[in-house]
Amino acid sequence: MKEIKLFINGEFRNSIKEFTTTNPANNEAVAKVYLPTEKDIDEAVDAAEAAFYSKEWREMDQNKRADILEAISEKMKVRRNELTELEIADSGSCVRKAKADVHNAASYFKVLAGQLRKFQFEVKDESASRAGFSNNFKIYEPIGVCAQIIPWNFPLVMAAWKIGPVIASGCTTVLKTAQETPVTAFVLAEILKDVGLPKGVVNIITGGASEGAYLLKNPKVRKVAFTGSTNVGRKIMELAGKNLQRLSLELGGKSANIVLDDADLSLAVDGALYAFLYHSGQACDSGTRLFVEEKVYPTFKEALLKRVAEVKVGIPTDPAAGYGPVINKKQFESIMGYINTSKIEGAKLLFGGERVTGGEFDKGYYIKPTLFEVTPDNTIFNEEIFGPVVAITPVKNDEEAIKLANKSVYGLAGAVWSKNPERARNVAKQLETGTVWINEYHLLNPGMPFGGYKQSGLGREMGEEGLKAYLEVKHLWISDCDERAKKPWFDAIF
Repeated sequence: MKEIKLFINGEFRNSIKEFTTTNPANNEAVAKVYLPTEKDIDEAVDAAEAAFYSKEWREMDQNKRADILEAISEKMKVRRNELTELEIADSGSCVRKAKADVHNAASYFKVLAGQLRKFQFEVKDESASRAGFSNNFKIYEPIGVCAQIIPWNFPLVMAAWKIGPVIASGCTTVLKTAQETPVTAFVLAEILKDVGLPKGVVNIITGGASEGAYLLKNPKVRKVAFTGSTNVGRKIMELAGKNLQRLSLELGGKSANIVLDDADLSLAVDGALYAFLYHSGQACDSGTRLFVEEKVYPTFKEALLKRVAEVKVGIPTDPAAGYGPVINKKQFESIMGYINTSKIEGAKLLFGGERVTGGEFDKGYYIKPTLFEVTPDNTIFNEEIFGPVVAITPVKNDEEAIKLANKSVYGLAGAVWSKNPERARNVAKQLETGTVWINEYHLLNPGMPFGGYKQSGLGREMGEEGLKAYLEVKHLWISDCDERAKKPWFDAIF
């Protein structure tokens, strides 16, 4: 059984508090994990502050920081098999998903390194400058000590998304992993130490809500970055507001997946299943509201029901498994509660709606792919489920699809399926959401921003916008006028 320690000021340490994590697939022990005390958390923040003001970190050239990011990427590739195995055991990720997560996390560090080398931390604004009067510059500077909190569904990817811009910007951080899935962040901490990241720049702890709340209350924390549910995001926003900390929030979603009547149905059917079943539906951008135009709905539904029966729910280590268990009993009961509510409300169950049982399945929490035909009045049309459940609604035309898609407090992602690029683009542009795919789903580009509209969050991760989220911008005014006689504004006080 692996031992997961606290990573504070470049060193691994125990604490007086500990617990054991379990494998979602079989409830077997995965790791002995040390929880931080309040003293540990304070020391982690102090280490981050000391590192932020250290000469070594503040004066480090951006190309040197880019070298560190690239070295992290390469070390992750060397340890890819270990990371994959641990991600499977810790989070219930299936083999193919876990391999992709390791690849994507490593790729992000490499792409970010390239962006960092090109990023201009000082830019002269020619339009604001005037010869004989002033030269004006925008200077981008690191915010300072950050507190970052990540969820359990994509542990390694989320750690990369948070730690990457901290290193790139010159900030420092205390990263808190989810208590359910702390293991791969520990390996990442080992990698950070191996590549020579200065002590205290990145500190990694784990814990639940109480540890997170205590971390955010520290007055030395200047920025908070959180990925998780909208309800928890509201609480974090309240805590951050007391110290006016900068905020990045990537929250819940109820993304719309629109199939127009000219779509390639074979492509759209597989895309619709991938959109809501990937990682057992435990993805914030999952396409859990499926809108299909009436003209093709009967044909689409028939093909969808035939195809969903071919999806294999399996043990995560099985390479043939399409998806595996949900993370724990609490999440399982929440999902089944939504399924039962939908039945009570009269939503039409088309497929699934049950627990997968028998043999190894009895040791974990597996749910059959579940399809409901719903109206906008049904609970699962509006609320995030975070499980392998989709709400399907026939629509008359493009306009109704757009209207219903935007009928949500969320706005994280969405998709449009059509053979007509202009038509699909027209629909996509009207969706109130941060990411829209056309004839695709879930794929993200590390060079492009990701984040939500409305109650799906604040700010963006990845891309140039993700880097700037960790930077303050300073206006530097340099006078190009050195004669007192040419400064009549001084006369206002004489």
